[in-house]
Amino acid sequence: MVDVPESLPARMYLLAYDLRKHRMSKGGSQLGYVLRAAALTELYLDGRLGEERRKPVPDTPGDDPYGVLAQIAESRPRSWRHWVRKDSKAMVGRVRDELVRDGWIRVRTRRKLGLFKRQEVTVKDPRVVKSLWGGASSALRGRPVAHVNSYDAAAVALAAAGELKTVLPGADRRRHKRRIEELTARTGPAATAVRKLLRQENAAAAAG
Repeated sequence: MVDVPESLPARMYLLAYDLRKHRMSKGGSQLGYVLRAAALTELYLDGRLGEERRKPVPDTPGDDPYGVLAQIAESRPRSWRHWVRKDSKAMVGRVRDELVRDGWIRVRTRRKLGLFKRQEVTVKDPRVVKSLWGGASSALRGRPVAHVNSYDAAAVALAAAGELKTVLPGADRRRHKRRIEELTARTGPAATAVRKLLRQENAAAAAG
């Protein structure tokens, strides 16, 4: 059995890696939203984060590896969308550095056209990504939702919301819409916040 990272944000970063093209399939704010939502979802599933009036609130004290819980505790009540968006770009770098430090990926900086710096990510063991993909695939097509591993369920919900085609191509999102909705309902509000954020941004881009 192949070992995989324990944290949900680290798992989602690896799931965004395209094994066929040997590069990340998503970057920037979109990946950042997925990773921030993964951190929120991890806290929610572990009972460290609750919800009041459709806003996240601190619950049981515990580990806060990405500092998200501390941010929420120090702020006035704000929406899930606010916390998904906040520091989303910085979150990409933080999770990437964590994966480099723990030996899951390798990152090289190259210059595009000799001018612009670009970071090339390589997964050291493709079996890790395949194992994570297998868990998500099983959650989508296998046992009753109540019996699905919570992180596998969250992986499907977040991948669908963030449009990670490496996990869920558009056709699969449409074909398994009901199942995705059931998995999303089980894993908390953060994934839905990602979907709403992306719809809002796409609508603004279309109008502008």
